[in-house]
Amino acid sequence: MPKRQPPHRDAAGMPRALEPLRLSRVLAAQPQEVFRAWSSAEHVRRWFSPESVSIPHARVEMRPGGAFELSMRPPSGAEHFVHGTFVEVRPPVRLVIDMKVSDSAGKALFRAYTEIDLHAVAEGTRLDLVQSYTLLSPDAARMVEGAPHGWASTLDKLEREAVRLGSAPTGVARSVAHGTFHLERTYEAPVTRVWQALTEEAAKQVWFAGTPGRWELIERRMDVRVGGRERLKGRWESGLVTTFDAIYHDVVPNERLVYSYEMHLDERKISVSLATLELKSAGSGCALKVTEQGAFLDGYDDAGARERGTADLLDALAAALAR
Repeated sequence: MPKRQPPHRDAAGMPRALEPLRLSRVLAAQPQEVFRAWSSAEHVRRWFSPESVSIPHARVEMRPGGAFELSMRPPSGAEHFVHGTFVEVRPPVRLVIDMKVSDSAGKALFRAYTEIDLHAVAEGTRLDLVQSYTLLSPDAARMVEGAPHGWASTLDKLEREAVRLGSAPTGVARSVAHGTFHLERTYEAPVTRVWQALTEEAAKQVWFAGTPGRWELIERRMDVRVGGRERLKGRWESGLVTTFDAIYHDVVPNERLVYSYEMHLDERKISVSLATLELKSAGSGCALKVTEQGAFLDGYDDAGARERGTADLLDALAAALAR
């Protein structure tokens, strides 16, 4: 009988490619901040390793053909080395890095072809990772098997670094960027019910909040009248606290709401916005028109996230009205 090859070898006994690892994670930071976390040795050393593993050395040249190299030191002290090259760099949406991992003696262990795609979502950024492996040594099989666990804690650290990068540093240059968007929805519910969902605290709580399981309510209060205020404050899994502070300027029951609001990430004010909501009967339903004008402050790059987040909330409102 022919000799049976180990599972990491093909019929000729050569290293074979394994099933790629596929991970998706939503991070509480904007895509440009997540992308920036890959851009320098200083940033990468803070997060590109599982918990308890340090990075004594890193070299990062973020450009096609540029180096992505680092050493990783676990508590045991037996270092491993990553020798990689950037294949594709498309800020802030996609990175491809071809990496080869070796042991402290320079023996090649495995190749990891790593593709990272970043998508802006209401909560921040959805990171999709595909890592394709080729074993170059039987000693590496266990390392590859443990990759999902290692990436889980590594992405926790990436989120913390991206959040840190999103905080305005001391001495940041002051700036303002403006943006406007319009959204419309038609709901199969009467105007009075849509108005209730927009203006009564218990009804609004059903749909106007963070992602269940990833967001913890800290504070909510609501007083819809001219001069009245609304506040929603919550903490994401990463520890990042977001605060929505609004004041109502115009309240015409069942017809119009006009309010301004500030958004904070932790203690950093990132925007001041003016929102107008207009309601009209549409047959037996309600047509809702939302117009928002925003001023984004001190380097905060919205990149369309506010519009997408508002669209997601309007979809959540539709689901609440359908119950």
